[in-house]
Amino acid sequence: MIEKLQHKYALSRQGAADMIKACFCVLIANMVLMLPAGILYTLINDMLNKDLGKDRISFYAIASVIILILVAVTNYIQYNATFLTTYRESGVRRTAIAEKLRKLPLSYFGKKNLADLTTNIMGDCAMIETASSHWIPELIGALGSVTIVGISLFAFFDWRMVLASFWVIPVAFAIVTTCSGAEKRAVRKNQAVKMELSDGIQECLESIRDLRANNAENSYMDELDGKIKKVEKMALFTELKMAVYVNSAAIILKIGMGTTAVVGGTLFAKGDIDILTFFMFLMIVSRLYAPMEISLQNFAAIIATGIQCERLDEVLSHEIQTGSEQMSNTGYDITFDHVGFKYADDTDVLKDVSFTAKQGEVTALIGPSGGGKTTISRLAARFWDVDEGKITLGGEDVSKIDPETLLKSYSIVFQDVTLFNNSVMENIRIGKSGATDEEVMEAARLANCDEFVNMLPEKYNTNIGENGSELSGGERQRISIARAFLKDAPVILLDEATASLDAENETAIQEALSRLIKNKTVLIIAHRMRTIANADNIVVLKDGVVAEQGSPEFLSGFDSLYSRMTKQQLISQNWKM
Repeated sequence: MIEKLQHKYALSRQGAADMIKACFCVLIANMVLMLPAGILYTLINDMLNKDLGKDRISFYAIASVIILILVAVTNYIQYNATFLTTYRESGVRRTAIAEKLRKLPLSYFGKKNLADLTTNIMGDCAMIETASSHWIPELIGALGSVTIVGISLFAFFDWRMVLASFWVIPVAFAIVTTCSGAEKRAVRKNQAVKMELSDGIQECLESIRDLRANNAENSYMDELDGKIKKVEKMALFTELKMAVYVNSAAIILKIGMGTTAVVGGTLFAKGDIDILTFFMFLMIVSRLYAPMEISLQNFAAIIATGIQCERLDEVLSHEIQTGSEQMSNTGYDITFDHVGFKYADDTDVLKDVSFTAKQGEVTALIGPSGGGKTTISRLAARFWDVDEGKITLGGEDVSKIDPETLLKSYSIVFQDVTLFNNSVMENIRIGKSGATDEEVMEAARLANCDEFVNMLPEKYNTNIGENGSELSGGERQRISIARAFLKDAPVILLDEATASLDAENETAIQEALSRLIKNKTVLIIAHRMRTIANADNIVVLKDGVVAEQGSPEFLSGFDSLYSRMTKQQLISQNWKM
């Protein structure tokens, strides 16, 4: 049962056990709330029989005090079992999702967008938190207590009165159950339009500069307004669909009062039951049906929550990349051995790729856009796993190494730089946790950051804004390169590392890189031929295959793709308006 609850409601093992405990506590609390009805029944019975002496009055007084204490104690225990444990589990769930996301292959993130993952961590967790604290224990506790009361009445009182009072409950829940499929479909559609709106808002915020530059704000906002109206319409439709079933079930519950009165009156007239029994059943249904209406609403809400549970369980159950936390490599040569790779849409990206990037050498990847250059660098760092062949680092298969262990050997400079809303110092320090200020500034100097950092208001302590919004593209790129200097790993992956630099800074960075790469494995992706003019080995990729490879001198000696690309860039550089 615990494992089923874990998957159904995206819980930890302790969270599943706590949910069972919470349902039991609610059941006990509900049963304690039934005790006043029992005391009232015996009191009226004593009054009708004129058997209300001092001893009985003392009994009722003491019993009332005991019941009040039991109600207070059970409600306190119930509160802790439902709310406090749920909030603790909510924190565990969010941490578990973050840890899971940290270990998932990047291929997973290629299928998801930021708004969807944010909803997973925030919105879905919050919805399940509400379900775990308010809906599920209350529903299970209510059904359990009603079942116990029904069985008890059936054993000690007239079975016809029990049927007249309780037949509406399974019928009402059956009505709500029939809507589960339609409700889930509606919730999925509702979720989809919300995601579409979230994507639209995020896209608007990220591209506001381009929208203004092209006078496209009005048309974009009209489109966004349409998405907002679509969300409103879908929300109303979903609520209406749920309300039709829940209200229909609630009406059926009300009929139970009528059947109880009719059957009870008939039996009383015949003398089959006494007035006290008739009164007791009327009192029970008056107390029973109102909580049952709330339980019907909870039941409908739990059905709707199933979508969020499925989404979270999909993340938590996804296969992660694993491997040894100890490396046994010999050196740091990177070897691609007949590697094949496809993305999720089953499109071939790499086909039978083989080459070696040797330690102490610079291996450059060039070729037309879409040829697979960036994919190779990602596969080398095990951001994805290959579909065919294998990749080795110093003779050790990278797919057998834990990704975090493997990445300790890599310094990576991406084409798209990611910076944080923090100081220059802390942005560079990401390259090496615990690095001293002196180490950070030395890495910055090697990356040619001094020039612009010393001009900032607080120098290295200057906050650079969200994703380095206060810096130019070249300055952001140099901070990224400074991280690589600080990490000082034996393998360096450079994805268009100098793409945003002017010629002067590019030369300075190349000189710094030449100091950095001594005895290291360097894999560089470049479009500028001058960037890789001094590379030891060039691998030319076209349509996912190695078209040619060799030294710059070798490839320049014949009509190669490399030589044609070099000539085309010379023509482009000499072009004038």
